[in-house]
Amino acid sequence: MNDEFIPQEKSQSIYHRIFIGTQGIRAGWSIGIFILLMALFTAITIVPTISLLEKYHLPAGELQPLQTCASELAAFLGLLAATMVMSRIEHKPLIFYGLEGTQRFVRFLYGLFCGVIALSALVGLLNICGLLAFDNRQLFGKAAFIYAIGWGIGFFLVGLYEEYFMRGYMMATLTRAIGFWWSALVFSILFGCIHITNKGETPVGIISAALIGLIFCISLWYLKSLWWAIGFHASWDWAESYLWGTADSGRIAHGHLFAVHPQGNMLLSGGAAGPEGSLLIIPLLLVIALMMWIIWGRKKNAIEE
Repeated sequence: MNDEFIPQEKSQSIYHRIFIGTQGIRAGWSIGIFILLMALFTAITIVPTISLLEKYHLPAGELQPLQTCASELAAFLGLLAATMVMSRIEHKPLIFYGLEGTQRFVRFLYGLFCGVIALSALVGLLNICGLLAFDNRQLFGKAAFIYAIGWGIGFFLVGLYEEYFMRGYMMATLTRAIGFWWSALVFSILFGCIHITNKGETPVGIISAALIGLIFCISLWYLKSLWWAIGFHASWDWAESYLWGTADSGRIAHGHLFAVHPQGNMLLSGGAAGPEGSLLIIPLLLVIALMMWIIWGRKKNAIEE
């Protein structure tokens, strides 16, 4: 009887060593399962969405409000479904992965305010330096209002999906294995690399996307939630694409309030990539990081002490 028990005990020990850690399924396996689930659920939501858009002769790849809302909502639902399954497996609430907190709405609104101010400051600086010139206003009256709302909803969904995807379940899980800041570095670099496929993107734009991703990670470190980052991400894109009509990673949105065009040195103006492709974004991001430390960092340190 003892001879039969010993191999079984060793077998269980090997199994636990490979698949199970002190906090449940090991991080690598958890992320692998999550990616497979997300691919499955996203296919289920995206395929009918693309078919529906094509039925009404709305090209899914165009940067227009309706297409953006539909595709980002479908992608987020696939992401949410995968996260729900993993939360059940890990016996954690769905909001555990970055959506928790008691001041969610306030932080989201604060993020909205900071994002539009930050992007507008960058556009203003480029204009003052003669690197960005304003053309005519493009929209008026009802059309301006409709596109403002449409892009507002669309970019809210963009911010919600991209933040929950990049800094939600996967980052929380990887943090278990390698710590928060290494995980933040990995997903910030990944966030930058994702922009490589954008037509018109530049090396500076890719680096700035990674740095913006790091800013969002810093906000997660201080606030323990993604709601500020979601708001900032949404209003930054809204101000960039709709309000000022600049390129966003090389893409121009259909339906924007103003129109501008870059001029002068491409490294400073951003060129076809838009403001995110300008080297002037780096000091802006440093100022944002400093302000985050002044506003949130000192308070966090005071509470810990």
